[in-house]
Amino acid sequence: MNLQEGKEKFISTWGTVGSNWGINRTMAQVHALLLISNDPLSAEEIMEELQISRGNANMNIRALIDWGLVYKGHKPGERKEFFTAEKDMGEVIKKVIVQRKKKELEPMIKTLDEISAVEGLCKDSEAFCKVVHDIKLFSTKADKTLDQLIRSDSNWFLSTFLKMIK
Repeated sequence: MNLQEGKEKFISTWGTVGSNWGINRTMAQVHALLLISNDPLSAEEIMEELQISRGNANMNIRALIDWGLVYKGHKPGERKEFFTAEKDMGEVIKKVIVQRKKKELEPMIKTLDEISAVEGLCKDSEAFCKVVHDIKLFSTKADKTLDQLIRSDSNWFLSTFLKMIK
């Protein structure tokens, strides 16, 4: 396999993996391209490499910037914006966790808070409240654990994470 084939395979696979993280495939492919690029890339270079439209490129670059996974910069003498990816994988994982937590876990905890005080003294309401309480307890513990991971040192986090998945 030559370098170009390897890059294409990585970009394609990262797109698939990214969709499992709650990122659309193209957004993950833009991220992958920027991860493996030695130099910052312009939107035009990203469009050309991935064969995507300007609107698609710009929308996904902005989303990656919002997630903290991509940074915008300029080159001397150039009017274009250039983009680079966060290359520290510990930081990348942390930033993905922050976004997923904000998008999924925090709204769930808010909903559990709202419904945990269901009124009624029947058998069904007691069972409902017990299930909601148990889920809320687990969700709150998960939230606190993720907060600790986010605040932890990247090197410690990544080495611990890698040990867990071995």
